[in-house]
Amino acid sequence: MNGNPGVDETVLIESFRHARLQVVRLSGGSLRRYFVTDASGGDGGTEGLVRDIADFLRYSGASVAAMNLFGPCAMRDGVLDLFRRRCGAEWPYTWIDGSAFAGHAPLTAQFYAVEGPIESLWFDGRRVGSIIEDDDARYVIVVGLHPADLRAPRAVQARSLFERFDAALRGAGMDFYNIVRTWLYCDRILEWYDELNCVRNRFFSERGVYDRLVPASTGVGTANPTGAAIVGEALAMQPKRPSIVAQSLPSPLQCPAPVYGSAFSRAVEVRMPAYRHLYVAGTASIHPDGRTAHVGDVEAQVDLTMRVVWGILESAGYDWSDINRATAYFKRPGDTGAWNRWVTRNGVGDLPVVVVRADICRDDLLFEIEVDALRPD
Repeated sequence: MNGNPGVDETVLIESFRHARLQVVRLSGGSLRRYFVTDASGGDGGTEGLVRDIADFLRYSGASVAAMNLFGPCAMRDGVLDLFRRRCGAEWPYTWIDGSAFAGHAPLTAQFYAVEGPIESLWFDGRRVGSIIEDDDARYVIVVGLHPADLRAPRAVQARSLFERFDAALRGAGMDFYNIVRTWLYCDRILEWYDELNCVRNRFFSERGVYDRLVPASTGVGTANPTGAAIVGEALAMQPKRPSIVAQSLPSPLQCPAPVYGSAFSRAVEVRMPAYRHLYVAGTASIHPDGRTAHVGDVEAQVDLTMRVVWGILESAGYDWSDINRATAYFKRPGDTGAWNRWVTRNGVGDLPVVVVRADICRDDLLFEIEVDALRPD
């Protein structure tokens, strides 16, 4: 508690199922937030997924602020039309060309919804995100943002994306310095990841990002319906009180990513008066010196990766039960059984996670996971 009169700082964090959806609800202050995962990973088909999302939104009275849809690009138009017909709305989204592995259908989803006011963020003639405000801060989530020129060289497209993050946020009264988390979905990532890192490092140096907060980030290889070399998302926050801070946290079992030329924080924690929100960056099987560990052994890569994630969680006072959202990426479809076996061995089968296909940033990395966690303070 910070002692501010008239501000209710109690929060309640609850997990529950709604049909095939796994929901984490954060209640407190002037908003209720919902972090929703298609827990079935595709069971029930596309019609079933859209029906259950529509039913959940009616049940909760919430509106979608941002959505991630994982599936073949060829499905996009049909799925969006189905959402319009079932839900009567279309929300800011990122379409990620990564099929669901756990179920019987190729489409799966995650989304963030709010029971309260949402302001649309418009940029370059299209809705690219949402602006949300509560007693503590203003938040902006930017999704599905692509470079200005989709025919430009890949390095030029990457630079354009970072500049457009900054420009889009300025429309909401923020800028790149407010970003706490980014997601970079790069087509053919293995062909140009070093180039992407050079562009990002240069942009961060020019803008003084290294002197402030370096965002946590995920960078994986997937195609997208626009044909862009890169599509991105960003989460930004503008605190209303000096006591509210976002800070970078280290990984006890890995070196800082900039040591091997990749400009992101291993984790960023946002500390609110009544709760903490942790964003663990995309994490893979990497030795403390930056080398890939357990080349060719997916079981060992999954195990080490999850030990690294646990090291971050435990060092910051979180547990597996605090996870509110996770995405697990496998390079090869046949390897996903390694995830199921790890979950069974460790007794954490209720994690709100989607398991999808994507290239990891190195050819010898077979698995990557990103994790968010919530905990009352």
